[in-house]
Amino acid sequence: MRIVLVTGKGGVGKTTVAASTALRAADAGHRTLVTSTDPAHSLSDAIGIGLGSDPGRIVENLDGQQIDTQRQLDRYWGSIRRQLMDVLDWGGAGGIEAEEFLVFPGMDELFALLEVNRHARSGVYDVIVVDCAPTAETLRLLSLPEVLSWYFEKVLPTERRLMKAARPILSRLTDLPLPQDEVFTTAQSVFESIEGVKELMSNPAVTSARLVVNPEKMVIDEARRTYSYLGLFGYGVDGVVVNRVLPEEVADPYFERWRAIQKGHLDTVEDAFAEVPRLRLRLFDDEMVGVDRLRFMADELYGERDPIFDFTATHPFRVLDDEGGVAMEVDIPFVDKSDLDVYRHGHEIYIQVGPYRRSFILPAALHRREVTRARLDGGTLRVSFSDPDARS
Repeated sequence: MRIVLVTGKGGVGKTTVAASTALRAADAGHRTLVTSTDPAHSLSDAIGIGLGSDPGRIVENLDGQQIDTQRQLDRYWGSIRRQLMDVLDWGGAGGIEAEEFLVFPGMDELFALLEVNRHARSGVYDVIVVDCAPTAETLRLLSLPEVLSWYFEKVLPTERRLMKAARPILSRLTDLPLPQDEVFTTAQSVFESIEGVKELMSNPAVTSARLVVNPEKMVIDEARRTYSYLGLFGYGVDGVVVNRVLPEEVADPYFERWRAIQKGHLDTVEDAFAEVPRLRLRLFDDEMVGVDRLRFMADELYGERDPIFDFTATHPFRVLDDEGGVAMEVDIPFVDKSDLDVYRHGHEIYIQVGPYRRSFILPAALHRREVTRARLDGGTLRVSFSDPDARS
């Protein structure tokens, strides 16, 4: 099973790259699903076939789906939502305002991930290609399993125990609707699904990201930041697709300046992403819409290569021996020291890069060890631990 997350800045052509990749995978004999977590849902437009909330057949070996987040909301959030609605009704709020209040930021992305997890574990597909939302939304989506797992592990069990003990007393003192145990059971089910997502997404042998860029400075700069943040949250990148490159046959003098600018940006991509495959797609003279045009696009993009299994990613997180101690390494390329913060709290190490922060729960073997050094070198953060008893 492989999951490929196709992402990039809005407008770079990630949807057509995702669709053409899925078509090539299906033509290679892999049972493939192409799905979209982008609320704009342009996947159906790119393929030229209407897609629904359930997987539907596009061609042999290829199904397509545009995830209906409202449907997923009812599936995973139903009883919790009803409980919150009862509380809002009790407080005098209701109707459309209450409905809108209960759709929290990030909820669409979360339920889309849970749907991907469900398909990945069904055994129906060999490959899932995900047309992700633009990079900002994608990063929020990919950080959700880590953040919510922390909440469910640390907070939810305590709340459940407290409410179980307090419910008999509170029910005599107030008519405020109190959460029944089924609400916590539903939350636990959501947590287990999120854990399943985390397990799949954190395994680079299963899940990898593929970045789509245009040869433009702002797009490449954002791709570099995305690459860093993906490493922070444990996602490997298996390739970079440079889309809309001016072809050599465009000889009009009007484009000479553009060609020179693109060459500089292409050189930047070659240097910045040297450790992963770089693929190029020319600027076509036609709209790449529909199955036939997308197949043509896939031929040019991948040639004879398998679009899925010929591309691999490495895990950006490692624990290894370090001169008598232990070191934790995290690959976070393109990060400056000024954008990085590392600190320890209890049995967790927190790493913050720009606006994103991730906590790493330390294995039991490191609980007694002290952090002696944190160093950023060549795009890799190395945190060293030593045994205090060994120094005495």
